Amino acid sequence: MATDEQLALTRALSGDGGLGVEESTLVSIIGKWRKKPEHISSFRKSFNRLFSITGHIEKCEDDHMQKLVMEFSRFHQITVLWAMHPHERDARWANQVIHKNHPSSILVEIASTRSAEELLGARRAYQTLFHHSLEEDVAYQVKDSKSKLLVGLVSAYRYEGQKVDNDVAKSEVKALHNALKTAGANKIIENDEVVRILTTRSKPHLKAVFKYYKELHGKYLEEDLSGDALLQQTVLCLDSPASYFSQVINSAFKEGANHAETEGLSRVMVSRSDVDIEEIKEAYAKLYGAKLADVISKKTRGYFRDSLLSLAGESKA
Repeated sequence: MATDEQLALTRALSGDGGLGVEESTLVSIIGKWRKKPEHISSFRKSFNRLFSITGHIEKCEDDHMQKLVMEFSRFHQITVLWAMHPHERDARWANQVIHKNHPSSILVEIASTRSAEELLGARRAYQTLFHHSLEEDVAYQVKDSKSKLLVGLVSAYRYEGQKVDNDVAKSEVKALHNALKTAGANKIIENDEVVRILTTRSKPHLKAVFKYYKELHGKYLEEDLSGDALLQQTVLCLDSPASYFSQVINSAFKEGANHAETEGLSRVMVSRSDVDIEEIKEAYAKLYGAKLADVISKKTRGYFRDSLLSLAGESKA
């Protein structure tokens, strides 16, 4: 029968039940088993998901080992991201989209939820780090229908005052609706008027546009953009960043979340912890009926969990 320590070690190294690992459990057992190689051998033999008998040794399975390396790295990664200058973080995340096939939604997120000065800072950092402008790399590397929108978003320097011309906003509602009718949802991302409005107008102006669209057409704009996920994400980022970030966080917790989705948890918590984390917590509770801190405590482990809770302004669970 497995001992309590063996069960605890199995759970800590299982890779199941939450993101991250229970570092304190591992450190404690390493110390206790320091002169007990028979305990370690017994553990290897009992944990056939991680080890298989190969010849005269219990071989660590490559796939599980790679998964564990990733889980061990979560605390390291979030610490490095936290220490990094925000402009450098954004520049590196943008570069991963362009050169490492990370989701384009990350570029939309950076371009749409940062202030004009923050986005300018990220563009300057990108140029310093990678010796190209962000705009030219997006234009050169992105070859499909997303290119026009993404170049426009990363090139933007939006007016940040509160003044809104309601007549212009209503005229642009008409332009958006006409574009949807004539282009169809699958091609709307290439429409010049749609791209112009979303990439150049101030956020208060766009909020007015989205509000009038709902009033005039009985549906939210993102509902009518259901055929284009990237445009939907753009509208949500511009209109309600807290709701968008709540969705990114929740995607990391869902069953079968992929690598990009789980990485989004660290990205959001680090980048928004000193910006709008309280609004995100409120939006998360409204959308999913649970406190973000409770979900973090349940779905993550160890120092990674403690870091997330600290970034959320919560004490250790």
